[in-house]
Amino acid sequence: MINKLITKLLPLMPKGLVWIFSKKYIAGETIEDAIRVCQHLNSQKVKITIDLLGEFITRLEEATENKNSYLEIIDRIEQENIDGNYSLKPTSFGLLLDPEACYRNIREIVAKAASYGNFVRVDMEDSQCTDLEVALFRRLHEEFPANVGLVLQAYMKRTPVDIRGLEPAHNAATPLNFRLCKGIYVEHESIAWKRYQEINDHYLEDLEYLFQKGMYPGIATHDKLLVEGAFKLIEKYGVPKDKYEFQMLYGVTPELRKSIVDKGHTMRVYVPYGKEWFGYSTRRLKENPKMASHIIKALFVGG
Repeated sequence: MINKLITKLLPLMPKGLVWIFSKKYIAGETIEDAIRVCQHLNSQKVKITIDLLGEFITRLEEATENKNSYLEIIDRIEQENIDGNYSLKPTSFGLLLDPEACYRNIREIVAKAASYGNFVRVDMEDSQCTDLEVALFRRLHEEFPANVGLVLQAYMKRTPVDIRGLEPAHNAATPLNFRLCKGIYVEHESIAWKRYQEINDHYLEDLEYLFQKGMYPGIATHDKLLVEGAFKLIEKYGVPKDKYEFQMLYGVTPELRKSIVDKGHTMRVYVPYGKEWFGYSTRRLKENPKMASHIIKALFVGG
């Protein structure tokens, strides 16, 4: 009840108060803020993927603005020699307004990244977007097989089917590249696993399949048990360290992150930034009310 109450009240709180919690997990409002964070992470032997906040837009004009911002971001990141790539949410580019316009916007971004020999990750959003985002990825991958990847959510019951459906596009020269995460959106039990252990079990089953098929997984988790499970699978299949990476969110479990880096594994941190941080923060809380306890710690005892 307390978590749900905080979830309802947080959007009504002053932005300055919410920022006390959010600043640990968001680089800032400007590209300069993001570059500073990215450079710091690079100095710790951590790669990055950068994300401009602003999903679920309501006007196509916003999609054009977001596209132009990403084109500028790519030039800046490359000029600064940041060791990283790019992540984006299709609803930021009009996915739910005009899927074809969304494709054209994102294609331009992927082409820009590809011109630098770089890579764009298509994030997976809630279940209303899944079919559209799988289709979008499939279309982009046909033209840019080495420059685009997709996010998979282990708690979605359809995920193994989606992997197998995309498998024909996989080959050793340009392996399919998936970020595998648990999933954060609130979905109905008819389409998503709900219990902690069953989500973890399916996560490791999906990861094992990716290893078996020689696909490139971004092992995106802050769960120590899943990290240990991933280590066992890496050892079981003798997976070279350049055939996978671990991924985490900015500001989350830094000690676990360091321990993975210290073992010599590639680590990439997801760095969100932008003026839409307030909406992003409140949406994340609505999607996962259990985060409320972390907010209390951040506000009153310094997190």
